[in-house]
Amino acid sequence: MKKTTLLGFLLIAGIICLPLVYTASIYSGLPDTIPTHFGIDGKADKFGNKAEIWFITILLSIVSASAYLLISNLSKIDPKRTANQSPEVFHKIAVVVVIFLCAINLVIVYATKTGSISISKLMLPLIGLFFSVLGNYMHSIKPNYFIGFRTPWTLESEDNWRKTHQLVGKVWVPGGILMTITALLLPAKFGFIVFGIILFIMVAIPAIFSYRYFKQHQ
Repeated sequence: MKKTTLLGFLLIAGIICLPLVYTASIYSGLPDTIPTHFGIDGKADKFGNKAEIWFITILLSIVSASAYLLISNLSKIDPKRTANQSPEVFHKIAVVVVIFLCAINLVIVYATKTGSISISKLMLPLIGLFFSVLGNYMHSIKPNYFIGFRTPWTLESEDNWRKTHQLVGKVWVPGGILMTITALLLPAKFGFIVFGIILFIMVAIPAIFSYRYFKQHQ
């Protein structure tokens, strides 16, 4: 695996710090009391001092940095020692996670500024895109204890893991895109229901396949 270049490291650090920069740029213009929690309808249902936005932003940035370091170094801590077979894939996944968490962080800060948030038009599409992008990497992930579609049956058999993750990729890529489109086009309440149904199907199909594959190859 190629070591992360200085430019690559700075780019990742920049993405992680972007919400902090955005928060600093709008902080002086925020009222003393800001929304700190939103209901499903996107309306604020809890308020607090504006300084709390720093706690939220910093916490998510720390989570983002920690996730990047953990996923990028799986080959050093995976008990199965199979993660070192696909370190470049794990690095790409780590970058995807950082971008996803950065986007979520920015949405939260933006919602604090505007006083409301369209969960169905912002959060749900982001989650859908996240699943779709992850689906592209599923077939390349080797058995490990940290990343992937981990069931008792995939962890027990490398063949089960490989076949299941190939299926996960085929299901998650279009499924994530469908989640994004339906969330954007459908009314909020109906969009939540459809989103939940698609997510359930995306998880249920490979889980059932993994179990049936295990039973057939006992």
